[in-house]
Amino acid sequence: MSRPIDPTANAPGGPTQERLAQQTARPQAPKPDVRVVVLAGPTAVGKGTVSAYVRTHFPQVWLSVSMTTRAPRPGEVNGVHYLFVADEEFDRLVQTGEFLEYAVVHGRAKYGTPRGPVERALAQGRPALLEIDLQGARQVREQMPEALFVFLAPPSWDELVRRLVGRGTESQQERETRLATATRELAAADEFDVVIVNDDVRRASEELVSLLGSRPSH
Repeated sequence: MSRPIDPTANAPGGPTQERLAQQTARPQAPKPDVRVVVLAGPTAVGKGTVSAYVRTHFPQVWLSVSMTTRAPRPGEVNGVHYLFVADEEFDRLVQTGEFLEYAVVHGRAKYGTPRGPVERALAQGRPALLEIDLQGARQVREQMPEALFVFLAPPSWDELVRRLVGRGTESQQERETRLATATRELAAADEFDVVIVNDDVRRASEELVSLLGSRPSH
């Protein structure tokens, strides 16, 4: 649920509990007719897992598929989880203005949200969910200020570390880089309209989609 948390209790430089409490408790100006929700959060918080739950249980919600230059992880399908492209193709699309947002993440791989599919989904009247990183969310805010920006937070810093290590897809150096990045990302929680704590995937997903006024598909 959206509630005060202390996700960086053991992370130096992270936000205090009081700061996050103020962020989650402060009244938000309502955004009428929300059609786009932008979901961001620290590395390994479970954005992909929440998005996968939404894809399965809320088919009426259109999910943006990000483009990336990194290699696929085990089980990832091109065109479903990501659009995997070479650096040269990504750079070409940047030059032609084909991205709603793009960024270099963790100093290595490039990620971006193709503009065309988002615009087509909105033209069809479908509620849209964009799962992107913090840098991308800031870019989207500049272009789509009417969107609702949601920060997915971990129950605690220790749980975030456990999830990252348990994923087993990164080297020790990559884990250290991601944890350093996560500390900075957690400090940005107060830039968002809503904070959702990912302590249960189903509950967090349903709370997220409720912001678009959608109900589960039975």
